[in-house]
Parts: sequence; structure tokens; C-alpha cells
Amino acid sequence: MVSTGAYLITGATGSLGRALVGRLLRDGAERIVIFSRDEMKQDVMARELGHDPRNSADPLRFFLGDVRDKDRLALAMRGVENVVHAAALKIVPILEYNVIEAVKTNVLGSVNVIEAAIATSSVRKVILTSSDKACSPRNAYGASKLMAEKLFVAANAYSGKEGPRFACVRYGNVTGSRGSVVGVWADAALRGEPLLLTDPGATRFWITLDEAVDFVLSSLERMRGGEVFVPRLPAYRVADLAAA
Repeated sequence: MVSTGAYLITGATGSLGRALVGRLLRDGAERIVIFSRDEMKQDVMARELGHDPRNSADPLRFFLGDVRDKDRLALAMRGVENVVHAAALKIVPILEYNVIEAVKTNVLGSVNVIEAAIATSSVRKVILTSSDKACSPRNAYGASKLMAEKLFVAANAYSGKEGPRFACVRYGNVTGSRGSVVGVWADAALRGEPLLLTDPGATRFWITLDEAVDFVLSSLERMRGGEVFVPRLPAYRVADLAAA
């Protein structure tokens, strides 16, 4: 798998982003632009990775910015060949009461990523990380992710023959990621609290963080534009997980 070259990862201080950065560093990526809006998480990440901004040979570049700001995205993308768009608002019940914010970040933010990439001559491939909730969505988060997928697929028609290619990856619950139900329930169990279930019959698809990184990078390598890559994953009923 080829992981050299220059990368930009939106939402790079999240669980997937951090794992991607670690893998790309080990694989010898020339430059990795970490694009996110939380300065504290960037500071912690930089110290953990031993980043030295004074060293011009350091492959890491930390950009404070929001995907709602297209100009900032375009600035961060200069000289970048591959973009992984992982930034999103994701907590389902919160987004049910803040639907406009879900649209601004997950939908319009995706438009900004697309337009910034098309306007940046160095960008060759852009991939969106999506969710199984985008399939026949029943909530605002899933609907916003489905719309982001549609935008990425359609972007190939706008970029022309010489422009960047756009594709999506769609997978399920990343075990051990921040906000994963496994961690939430483990913390509740340690406090002696009940495990709250919205619907015991609901199912989720299961993927580890390392598998998610492999899937994103392999999809980025083989994409031609317009794909929605969906891995074959094991599934579980949330009631069974709670019982276990």
C-alpha cells in the first residue's frame, strides 16, 4: 500500500485521524497536514508525536481551521495530493436538536472540502469517511452523511478530466474510538449505572481502529472516482453487546 506523498486530514485530532496520522508517519509520508478546530487537542497531539515546528524536515503541519471556512481549507491544501475528509459532527441525539449545525458542518463543510480541492491544482484524490447510518437514514446525522456521500460522488462531474477524484468509505462502529458505545457502557458499568438502550433490536456493524485505517488507505489507493466503498463487517445486536 502506497502511503508516501502529502496528505491533509480534516478532523485529524479525532480517533480515526490520530490513527491515520500514526500510520502515515510510520509509512514515510512526506507531509501530513492536521486540520482541525480544537487547539488543545492539536497541542496534545503535537507533544505526543514529538512534533517540532522549528524543524523544516518535520512532516507534520498543524492547521487550526474549520471545514465551514473554505478559504482556510484551500490554504491548508496547497501542495497536498491526498485529502481524507473525516471532520464531522456525529453525536446522534445532540444533532437531533441541532440540525442546522449538522447541515453547516457535515453537508456545507463537505461542499467546502470539494470546492477547495477542485481549486487546488496539487490535489489528486479526496475521500470522505461516512457511516452505516447513511443507509436509509432515520436521524439527522445519518441524513447529513448521506448528503455528504451524494455530494462527493457528484463532485467527479464538476472536477473534469484533469481535476481531483472523489470517493467515499462507509463503515460502522469503530471499537475503542472516542464516543463508541463500548467505552460509554464500560464507563457506566464501572460507576454501577444501568446501560441505556434506545432500541434493543438495533444492530451495528463492527470494525477495529486498525481495520478502519487499512480500509481508508486501501480505498484511497484503488479509487477511481465516484465509489462508495463498503467493507464486509460482522454485526451485532446492541442488546447482545450490552449483555456481554
